[in-house]
Amino acid sequence: MTRDQFKYIFDNYFDTVRNYIYYRSGDDELATNIAQETFMRLWEKQLEAGPGKVKGLLFKISGDLFVSNYRKQKTIQRFRLNSKPEINHHSPEKQLEFKELKKSYETALAGLSEKQRTVFLMSRMENLKYHEIAATLGLSVKAVEKRMKHALAALRQIMHN
Repeated sequence: MTRDQFKYIFDNYFDTVRNYIYYRSGDDELATNIAQETFMRLWEKQLEAGPGKVKGLLFKISGDLFVSNYRKQKTIQRFRLNSKPEINHHSPEKQLEFKELKKSYETALAGLSEKQRTVFLMSRMENLKYHEIAATLGLSVKAVEKRMKHALAALRQIMHN
């Protein structure tokens, strides 16, 4: 795909893709971000679509990005809901320790690659088995195992420093 072809596609379809995601999400900022990511993917992967199929390809990419973003936000929300301490039953020292540990854990999670974090949270927060994660993400079970191994190693290293 040449730069002129990409510019033509961008100029003619950016608002359409942005509106499509806006209608699905109701979030103006998210719609703009996903539309931009869609065109970045199109350019980076140099995806070619025949005449009349560009719009469908763009909708497919943006829809996949929207679903991925939704799942990530849902996982983050579950994590936040499940990580609230029982404040009434703990001493101030225990509460402080918990807050420090939680902060360290969140920092460690943020330090993981997106692929590692996704696999880790799907396993730990959604209680999915490796074969279920593999099917959801379109990976092999070995790839999931490898990502989990690296995620756990990185978390151990960050948490013990």
